Amino acid sequence: MRKYDEDNTGNVMVAPPKVEERPASSNTTTTTPTATTNDKNAAAKRELAVNIIGWTLQGGVVISAAVILLGVILLPFRPGGFSAQRLLTFPQNLGAVWTGLPTLQPQAVITLGLLLLIATPVMRVAVSIAVFLLEKDRKFVMITLLVLAILLFSLFVVGSLVPTGVHNDVTTMHFSLFVVLFIFISAIAAGLLGSLVGLGGGVLIVPILTLVFGLPIYFAIGASIISVIATSSGAAAAYVRDHMTNLRVGMFLEIATTTGAICGAFLAGMLAPELLSVIFGIILLISAAPLIFKLGEELPGGVKNDRLAQWLKLSSSYPDHHLGKVVFYQVSRTPLGLAMMYVAGLISGLLGIGSGTFKVLAMDTIMRLPMKVSTTTSNFMIGVTAAASAGIYFSRGDIPPMVAAPVALGILIGALVGARLLAHLSNKTLRLIFIPVIAAAAIEMILHGFGIA
Repeated sequence: MRKYDEDNTGNVMVAPPKVEERPASSNTTTTTPTATTNDKNAAAKRELAVNIIGWTLQGGVVISAAVILLGVILLPFRPGGFSAQRLLTFPQNLGAVWTGLPTLQPQAVITLGLLLLIATPVMRVAVSIAVFLLEKDRKFVMITLLVLAILLFSLFVVGSLVPTGVHNDVTTMHFSLFVVLFIFISAIAAGLLGSLVGLGGGVLIVPILTLVFGLPIYFAIGASIISVIATSSGAAAAYVRDHMTNLRVGMFLEIATTTGAICGAFLAGMLAPELLSVIFGIILLISAAPLIFKLGEELPGGVKNDRLAQWLKLSSSYPDHHLGKVVFYQVSRTPLGLAMMYVAGLISGLLGIGSGTFKVLAMDTIMRLPMKVSTTTSNFMIGVTAAASAGIYFSRGDIPPMVAAPVALGILIGALVGARLLAHLSNKTLRLIFIPVIAAAAIEMILHGFGIA
C-alpha cells in the first residue's frame, strides 16, 4: 500500500494520480511487513464497514419506495381518489396504520412506507454501532449509542406527548392527480439539487408546496421532513461507498443535530406560519453569504487537526474524480462546529429543511473540510437529524400521505441522479449551484411571510 506524508503546516496533501489503492488515514510511514499487513486488515475492515452502511441505506430506500408506490397505485381505485378532502383522512398513529393494512387502505399503505423511510436513518445508526465494534473503536461505539438513544427517545417518547393538530383550512383548495404529478416532478428537481449541495431538498419543497400549491406551511414542513430523509438515504448510500463521506465527523456531529432537532420541533408548534416563512428566508440568506467570498477556492489550505479532531481521528481522505487524485484533509475548530450543529438541528426541527445549509456552512467554513466532503457528510447527517423530529410531526398529523408520497418518490429519484453527478463536479461548481438556489428560495419565502406572493 502506498504511503503519504503531511507537511507540518497541516496543508491538504494531494496524492499523485497513479494511486490505485486508497491509503489508510494513519499518518505513519512505516513499511515493515507487520505494519503493511495491519494496514491491509484495517483497509479491509473499513471497506466492509462502508458496504454494510451502504447496504442498510439502500435496502431501506428500496423497501420503503416499493410500499409507497403500492399505496399510490391503489389510490385511484378507491372512493375519493385524489381530492382535497382525502388530505385530512389519513392514519396519524401506528394503531390506525395497522387497522388499515389488512384491507390495503391506500393511505395506510403509504403511511407504512413513509414510516419505513423514517426508520432507515435510525437503522443506519444502529448498524453503525456494529461497524465501530468491528473496528474496535470504543469512543465511537459510545457516541453512536448516544445518538441512537436520542433518536429512540424522540420517536417513542417525545412523539407520543405531542397532541394531534387541527387542520381544517385545506378542504377548499384544489387537489388532483395533476397536482400530484407536478409535485412529483418538482421533487425530482429538488432531490437532484439537494443531493448535490447537501441541503436535503426541503429548501425547494417548502416554497413549492406553499407558494405554488397553496398548502399550509405545516403540511409543507411535514412533507419536507420526508424529503430530507429521502435525499439523505438515497444519496448517502452512494457517497459512503465512494468514500466521499466522513463517517466519524458525521456521527460525532449528530449528537448535537438530533438534540437540536427535538427542541426545534417543539418550538414549531408554538410559532405562527408567517413568522416561520420569514425565519426560513433569513436563515437561508445568512447561510449563503459567507460562501460568496470562497467561490474561487477548490481545496482549503493551512488546515491542521485540533486536539478533539486528533483524539477522535477525524482526518481522512477522498477520491476526487474531477482532479483525478486522492485528497487528504484535516479538521479544525471541532468544538465550534459541534455548537453550530446544535443550531442546525434546531433549525431543522423548526422549519423541516434538514438544515443542510448550516451543516455545509459549519463544515466548509468553520471546520474547513473540502466542499465535497462537507456536502456528502451533510447528506449523510440530515436524514438522522430529520428523523429525530419526524416522530413529532407524524404525531401532530403534519405528514399527509397524499403529499408526502410524491415528494418521497421524486426526491429519491433526484437524489440518486445527483449522487452520480457530484463525483465529477468541482468544488467551485458546487458553490456556484449552491448560492443562487439558496438566494432565490430565501427571497420567495420572506416575501410570502410578509404576504407578498
